[in-house]
Parts: sequence; structure tokens; C-alpha cells
Amino acid sequence: MPRKKPLVYPVVFMILLTALFTFLLAFINASTIDEIERQEELSIQRSILYIFDIPYKELDDRDITKRYTQNISSSIEKNRKIYRYTLNDTVKGYAFEFSGSGLWGTISGHIAFTPSFDQILGVNFIRHSETPGLGGRIDEVTYKDQFRNISVMTANPLIYRPATNGNIDSISGATLTSKAVKDIINDFIPKIKSYAKEVGLYE
Repeated sequence: MPRKKPLVYPVVFMILLTALFTFLLAFINASTIDEIERQEELSIQRSILYIFDIPYKELDDRDITKRYTQNISSSIEKNRKIYRYTLNDTVKGYAFEFSGSGLWGTISGHIAFTPSFDQILGVNFIRHSETPGLGGRIDEVTYKDQFRNISVMTANPLIYRPATNGNIDSISGATLTSKAVKDIINDFIPKIKSYAKEVGLYE
């Protein structure tokens, strides 16, 4: 009768193999964490420059950071981060991060306002799970650029055409994502204006 092979050998082998791969993954993660954080920081810098319409696309990463630091400062007041665009010692606008529910998950982005909070200067979307080619088209410049210089002096500033007083176009084939974006921003505006008054950004 043949002897059974001990189970201890394959178990030990699997333990050693698992330990090896765990070590390798930990090493890769540790060696790339600084670069990942740097890329995330650059993504935010590009977003803030975009919503303030500050040119950056012709710049390399180092010059993007330089242009950002020359024009943008930030602070945290009452648990919210405020980005300030200053030119020649004059504040040209304020920006904030927003988020809300999209069709498939959370949509997050940045939005900038004039110092008097009467107009949107720009909007950008930095994280979302919308369908590529449909709702994912909120990343397209032709869609995002529509939000520039829109008055926020009414109860619901964003209205899709062809409705009366419509001022932006929805994304064809992505009705629910378009509606989500509109609702997120329209809901965010009165809240951020109230916050801005509370922290003294405008009267």
C-alpha cells in the first residue's frame, strides 16, 4: 500500500509563497506611495487651475505646480477647504470641492465663484463612476465649459435647454447623469453661499 504524502509540505509551500507575494506587494506600495500622492496633488492643482481658467495645459508637472502656487492659496475654515485665486493682491475668486450622488456612485468635483458669489467661474469633475461614453462625458471640456460665467442669483441657476431660460445642454443619451449633475450643483450653491457669508468671504 503506497504511503500518503504528508500534507505539511504543500501547506508550508503555500504559506511561504503567500508571504513572498505579500512582501512584494507591500514593497511596491511603499515605493510608489510618494508618486501616487504627487499625482493626486497634481490632479487637484490642474482642476483648480482649470476652473479659474488659468492656462496650464502647455506646462510640465513642475511648472503646473509653480503656476498653481503663484496664483492659488488655500485654507481650512470650519472643516471646509477654501481655494483663493489672487492676482496682483486682489482676490479674483473662491473655489470649493463638492460631491453628490450620480447614477452609479458619487460625483465629486471643484466649483469656483466670483468674489461676490454672483457667478460660477468654472466647474470640474475629479471623481465619478458614470458610464464611459455616456455619463462619463461630463469630463469633456465642451460640457464643462458651459458652466462658466453662469449667474447664481436665482433659486435654481442651472437649467437644461430647451426649457425656458435654459443655459446649458445635457449630455445626449445620459439624461440621469445630466440631471444628477444639475441637481448636485443647484443644491450645493445656496449651501456654499451661506457658508461663505458665515466665514466672511463676502457680505
